[in-house]
Amino acid sequence: MAILRMASSCYICILERAGFECELLSLPEDRRLELVEGLLQFMAEHMRDVPATVGTEREIMLKRISGVADPYSKLKEESNDVARELLPVAERFYDLSEDKMEALVRIAAAANSMEFGVRGHEFDNRSFSSVFEDTLREDLVGDLDALKKLLAGSSRIFYLTDNAGEVVFDLFVMEKLREMGKRVIIGPKAEPVLNDVTADELEGMTDAEIVPTGGVVGISLDRINPEARRLLFDPEWLVIAKGMGNFETISEFEETLRGRLIYIFRAKCEPVARANCVRQGSLVARAYL
Repeated sequence: MAILRMASSCYICILERAGFECELLSLPEDRRLELVEGLLQFMAEHMRDVPATVGTEREIMLKRISGVADPYSKLKEESNDVARELLPVAERFYDLSEDKMEALVRIAAAANSMEFGVRGHEFDNRSFSSVFEDTLREDLVGDLDALKKLLAGSSRIFYLTDNAGEVVFDLFVMEKLREMGKRVIIGPKAEPVLNDVTADELEGMTDAEIVPTGGVVGISLDRINPEARRLLFDPEWLVIAKGMGNFETISEFEETLRGRLIYIFRAKCEPVARANCVRQGSLVARAYL
């Protein structure tokens, strides 16, 4: 699969998310202008880069200009609360499913709906509870037989997480994989970026091993934790990459992970959907073989 570069809609989406974040923090006009002008300059200097790289710079600028270390903290707490309330639905779905491995993949994919500020993707914590059960049964794009075979044959899994809220379901999925005898290490963010879950936030939520990846959207090989890099490139480990940010950035080096990489996400934006030959909004679970 080709490296995912900035499409025309990416520039608009990145700016719109900046606007969403300004509203989220109620920034005054002078700071909004500083953020947008700085972002426009950075985008002009990084045309055709990976979208997640530009998104990371936006988050760095936002934290510097606003003085807020974690702009999404309140939304993350709300997302976790909603997910905890919905977890029994996922547990019941799993218990009633004949194919347990497919059920886990579906739970992980459906949970990736929990995302804010993406152009073309409407999400609200309050309304998610009304659609979650239907989401679990949506069409899932990908070769499930190949994916399940890869999962079944892997004894070590490095699970790259994405959003808060979503991670409540991921932890359930990981616990079931551990019950199957697999060793699972979680790869959250090292520090706040977007609404992604951090290593600090996972403390107390799980007794599984945690190895933070870094403080960027997705994975940056220039800024990755050395232990996370070791796991990523160790041929003994299967890598499960949740979310579009991980998909976008890993596309730069995915050939080195061929045969032990699984992408799971909702294709919330048109460029990611196009890269995967699916309709925008599709649930995707794909083994990279």
